[in-house]
Amino acid sequence: MSPSARRGVLALDHGTKRTGLACTDALRITRTPLDPFQGPGDSPALFAAVEAVLEERDIDTLLVGWPCNMDDSDGPRAADVGAFAARLAARFPRLRVLCHDERLTTKAAEELLREAGHRGRDARARRDSWSALVLLDDWLRSGEPTTRPIGPGPSPSPNSPGPKPDAERGVP
Repeated sequence: MSPSARRGVLALDHGTKRTGLACTDALRITRTPLDPFQGPGDSPALFAAVEAVLEERDIDTLLVGWPCNMDDSDGPRAADVGAFAARLAARFPRLRVLCHDERLTTKAAEELLREAGHRGRDARARRDSWSALVLLDDWLRSGEPTTRPIGPGPSPSPNSPGPKPDAERGVP
């Protein structure tokens, strides 16, 4: 996508109790953690919260953290996150929905929060959105790969991280 045609990105660190949100502008200059969504990851209220952010900001891409193990296999929450990403694609069909490897984002976010002077309850309240910020930053630094899109969109390169086709995971 040409820089003049692109818009902002909303990153989501999907969780069962909270979902972290972070965004960047079209020029990729500012990266901002937003208030996390407090509530179940399968809640209709989460989709309403995403919609509210989309109404406030010029976004064309939803970037979802994909749970990977250190050996590159899918993490235990991969099925839940894949279902969430598919629901995002169905709810917001004009947006690209991409997945990107989220491993170690929470650890990196915790370190950044400590460096910024956030401790205890304050750090825990910010952790999910700062994890989404780390995810977003990693994706941008990786050259904005079009990891396997969920729903319509360009095909990924075979070496892109993110959810693998069933055949690559050994599923018939």
